Amino acid sequence: MLSSGGCGAPGGERRSLEPDFNTENHPAQESWNMTLYLTDAGIRKGSVKAGHAAEYRNREKNTYYLDRGVTVVFYGRNGNPPTTIRADKAVIHENQDIDASGNVVVTAGNNTVIRTAYLRRTAKDAMIRSNRHVTITREDGTIQGQGFESDQSLKRYRIFQGSGEGLIK
Repeated sequence: MLSSGGCGAPGGERRSLEPDFNTENHPAQESWNMTLYLTDAGIRKGSVKAGHAAEYRNREKNTYYLDRGVTVVFYGRNGNPPTTIRADKAVIHENQDIDASGNVVVTAGNNTVIRTAYLRRTAKDAMIRSNRHVTITREDGTIQGQGFESDQSLKRYRIFQGSGEGLIK
């Protein structure tokens, strides 16, 4: 579902690996100013953009480390607006779970904005979770807490140890 590419310097000197070179500690490939498209049966489900990406292979598992500004977009179903995650860094695991960290901001079409230092989006159930301090801002108020979980579209969420101010109608 994830694809990326890389290239070397054209006409550059080809060198073989040094005998003691450890491929688990060095990226198999790197890309700058890259975009990955998330697809399912040929249908685009989302995209990932980053200023820098490094792919590591460990025991036949691929893990992508992204930095220099990361934007992940999950397209909504049935024409619903997308959910966007912005962060300083992210890790995409083999099972397509995504860990985002550093100034994480999540926005959705329903004008909900979530701010936290870390979150994980699990691919299996399309849920977004964090165990860190979180601020959720909506048109009707702001809630803060220590941890949350939400569906990917930010329509149904739970905040833990919450406090805040809201507009009562």
